[in-house]
Amino acid sequence: MAGQQEIPEGSVAAGRRAKLPRGAEQPVRVYVNGVEQTPGADYELRGGELVFSRQIVKEGKLGGIRWLSMFLGVAGSYRKHETVDVEYRVDGRPKLMSDVEMLGD
Repeated sequence: MAGQQEIPEGSVAAGRRAKLPRGAEQPVRVYVNGVEQTPGADYELRGGELVFSRQIVKEGKLGGIRWLSMFLGVAGSYRKHETVDVEYRVDGRPKLMSDVEMLGD
């Protein structure tokens, strides 16, 4: 990766790795926020894991005041939050994992 990735205020780097389910078969298609990612450039498959070329960014925890203001409709949450979805096959049948949990670096 050339250069440091900027993490917006209020968001956190969730990691670069995600575990595929046991028995997941090719083809594997990976999406970040609904945009298909390119194998080799955006991610690699390594031993049952997806390894991204950059950090996936998730929204940080909300404090009490921020949560209350959202609940009352005074403010919203505008932090960066990336979701990772994965299409794969098990026994030849298509499966989908949505908002995959990141494992860190």
